[in-house]
Amino acid sequence: MTSLPPLQQLITRFQEQTPIRASSLIITLYGDAIEPHGGTVWLGSLIQLLEPMGINERLIRTSIFRLAKDGWLSAEKVGRRSYYSLTGAGRRRFEKAFKRVYSASLPAWDGSWCLLLLTQLDPEKRKQVREEFEWQGFGAISPLMLACPSSDRSDVATSLQELGVLEDTIMFETKAQDVLASKALRKQVRESWDMNELAAHYSEFIKMFRPLWQVLREQEVLEPSDCFLARTLLIHEYRKLLLRDPQLPHELLPGDWEGRAARQLCRNIYRLIYSKAEQWLNTSLETADGPLPEVGEGFYQRFGGLK
Repeated sequence: MTSLPPLQQLITRFQEQTPIRASSLIITLYGDAIEPHGGTVWLGSLIQLLEPMGINERLIRTSIFRLAKDGWLSAEKVGRRSYYSLTGAGRRRFEKAFKRVYSASLPAWDGSWCLLLLTQLDPEKRKQVREEFEWQGFGAISPLMLACPSSDRSDVATSLQELGVLEDTIMFETKAQDVLASKALRKQVRESWDMNELAAHYSEFIKMFRPLWQVLREQEVLEPSDCFLARTLLIHEYRKLLLRDPQLPHELLPGDWEGRAARQLCRNIYRLIYSKAEQWLNTSLETADGPLPEVGEGFYQRFGGLK
């Protein structure tokens, strides 16, 4: 139980979900906290760590089993204890998702676009490609073409290869435009990406976490357990938003885009509490060799620098 009312409200909100998304929270925990410490923990310590979230042992065990069955995690038995690690495929999925969460800022846009023409795919494969690439920032500018203003060609090719459609998808790259965001292009963006709904979700995120930010700043001493709970819920909610966000270049976004304020708020809270949260993780989680390994320097590059 936390003594911070805004944090308790966030925990209660999570507990009131039907059903509780324990698997999704565990994914957040691995990506934000466990992977930087080597990626392997004892299941028992994981159960104890998440108990304040209102997730019982049975649900955690069931969720871990499903994540292992789906190829996210693998188990190793040492005596009677089970230690869970990310699989190679799971790690690659984490890297894709969490790279967007902690990036310092969006790279500058030169006006070029990546286009995927899906005319040679059957309807079922076309649906799979659209679902995969929507969370990577692509929008449908027609039923048979996807477009993205900021994508890495090698990442796109890798995703197409993993879907088994690399040889059947036509990829184009346009040259930089003199006018990066014309009236017609802005209109097309509004049609191809549902930015109004996303803006509403960002506004809700700000409404949820701004009271927490205000309370945390007023504390003379921050409790490590509170900082862990706050950090986990913060990244959990922000990660879910980014999965919906195509992260369009600034030139294509409204001047009052709520995503900018939400990112600043997330970064401010994270920088304030990450160190105390690390203390709690180091005392709560175990590996087969004992305490957690120290995080690498890459951890401190999150949000443009934590130190």
